[in-house]
Amino acid sequence: MLERFRAAWTKVISPIAAFFVRHNVSPDVITIIGTIGVMLGAIICYPQGWLWQGTVVIFIFVFSDMVDGQMARSTGRSSKWGAFLDSSLDRVGDGAVFGGITLYFVYGYSVAGRTPAFGWTTIWAAVTLWALVMGQLTSYVKARAESLGYHADGGLAARADRLLIVLMGAWLAGLGIPYVLELAVSALAVMSTFTVFQRILKVRNQATEQDARGAGA
Repeated sequence: MLERFRAAWTKVISPIAAFFVRHNVSPDVITIIGTIGVMLGAIICYPQGWLWQGTVVIFIFVFSDMVDGQMARSTGRSSKWGAFLDSSLDRVGDGAVFGGITLYFVYGYSVAGRTPAFGWTTIWAAVTLWALVMGQLTSYVKARAESLGYHADGGLAARADRLLIVLMGAWLAGLGIPYVLELAVSALAVMSTFTVFQRILKVRNQATEQDARGAGA
């Protein structure tokens, strides 16, 4: 979904990328700084109940994920190492965001003055962790399938979509809209679980067809 807006955002981030290029800043440095910013915003703000503030910080640093790519393309310095680093640190950033929200459900409710029914904080924390695990597994299934020569694209939400949904949920919750964050993490848990099984089934079908062709040869 977000990929449709990448061309428009490229016009916005191109001057920023050009600035860093002129000052000989490596795309890898931007990638690392962006990940650190996301981690600090999530781990410091969310457990304190600072939902909208943390989301603003994270959104700012999330754009580095596009800036470093634009820098690499504009300088012709795209590399397998850069792609590997970017993908690996994406997983770290996702873990920090969902981990911070999990801590919010455990501790931040009371800090923010909310008093949910007994047991619900544990439930929402568990749902958030499940959404994180399934989101990470979605990426792993695709990478593992491609390493074996299969395709495992598709699904209800790509990584950028998942991140947008959970951050929008946190931002709106921080503005006082009730249950929107709970709805967001629940939706992501369902969507990511569906995507994992969908991709597994797709790989299974490809493997079955490949075995059938091999047997008929």
